[in-house]
Amino acid sequence: KDFIQLIEELKIPVVRWPGGNYVSGYNWEDGIGPKEQRPARKDLAWNQIETNQMGTDEYVKLCSLIGAENFICINAGTGTLDQARHWVEYCNVEKGTYYSDLRRKYGNEKPFNVKYWALGNEIDGPWQMGQKNVEDYVKFALEAGKLIQLVDRNVKLVASGASDYNPDNGWIDWNDYLLQHMVGNIDYISVHRYATEALSGDRSFSGMMSLGLDLDIKIEIVKALIEKAMLKSGSKRPVFISFDEWSGGGNTLTGSLVAAQHLNSFIRHADIVKMANITMLSSLAGNSPEGDFKNALFQSFYLYSNNCYGTSLDVYTSCEKYSNNVFKDIPYLDVTSILNDSAKVLVVNVVNRHETNAIPTDIVLQTGEFTGNFTAKEVNGKSPASSNTRTEEGVSITTREFKFKGNTIRYSFPAHSLTQLEIPIK
Repeated sequence: KDFIQLIEELKIPVVRWPGGNYVSGYNWEDGIGPKEQRPARKDLAWNQIETNQMGTDEYVKLCSLIGAENFICINAGTGTLDQARHWVEYCNVEKGTYYSDLRRKYGNEKPFNVKYWALGNEIDGPWQMGQKNVEDYVKFALEAGKLIQLVDRNVKLVASGASDYNPDNGWIDWNDYLLQHMVGNIDYISVHRYATEALSGDRSFSGMMSLGLDLDIKIEIVKALIEKAMLKSGSKRPVFISFDEWSGGGNTLTGSLVAAQHLNSFIRHADIVKMANITMLSSLAGNSPEGDFKNALFQSFYLYSNNCYGTSLDVYTSCEKYSNNVFKDIPYLDVTSILNDSAKVLVVNVVNRHETNAIPTDIVLQTGEFTGNFTAKEVNGKSPASSNTRTEEGVSITTREFKFKGNTIRYSFPAHSLTQLEIPIK
């Protein structure tokens, strides 16, 4: 109950389930029907026992409780085409077929109308059960997608983009081949990236603050591959990025700022990244024997999920930069902006990547008319290692009001912080 109440505050738009490496050995029929009759299975992905007490019906109920859209990933590893189409039938057909009537028998008369269906998870990875080469994956995914849309033509399909980021950059070849052969038959290509892989063990604050650049690079390469495939195919069915596995980096201020960099990158590329899903939903709340609480990741995620609605704007940022062994010319300020025209608010998100120095700035609003007051909401703590417990909130949101004249705001962004400015417009 504590968890549901906390997650409701985040206004999560969509939840991807059941994963994840686990799904490549998952039979969805194990997770339906009376719970006492569900089989326990050995989960080979994580070497544990899966009781199947959390299945399709429970997942849909969770999404309903928190107001999120459903997004189911099929088993493209050890799974079959029949399992995929039958799952869609169970979820989306109203009545009159074996699996739709089975859903009704188990207590859900109305169809779930699951909109998003992922055609497998990380099938390029050697860690995946049923790993496939790209040619075999594309053959399976095209057929699976065809059958799924024969059951329900209104669903959106997400192809499994590469996730094995070897030094030879073979992930680019996987995505290129996939898109060349699947454009016109899919709506999204998935991108998974745990950005700390780029740092080769460096977990310093300055290293962690450079991860936004890795995300920008990955997104821009995939965007270029999509544009190439669209141009060659002549398809009019758009393909977007579903960035459906990423991680904030833990219950510390550093982790919260890493999450903010991810969200800034998604906003910066809002023309192509149309969906993103954090790993795991439970990572956004802390837990203790006394109950769940707002952890450090919750704080930054809350500001974005509640306030960043509207049109992503182009932002020019000029500030000091630094470099490390992986990235060069890392700007100390990571900035995005959103125009919420219906609420008449301009939102500016700024991560100060500097560990010790505040950075004074001039924010020049080049177009539009602005009123003379703005709100600054700041996520910060005493140090980058600050964290939250149920009784002590070391990472919190503070809110202050300011006045300004004209179209320039002078503001000093504190060290190791995320600041969200809300500027009313006429």
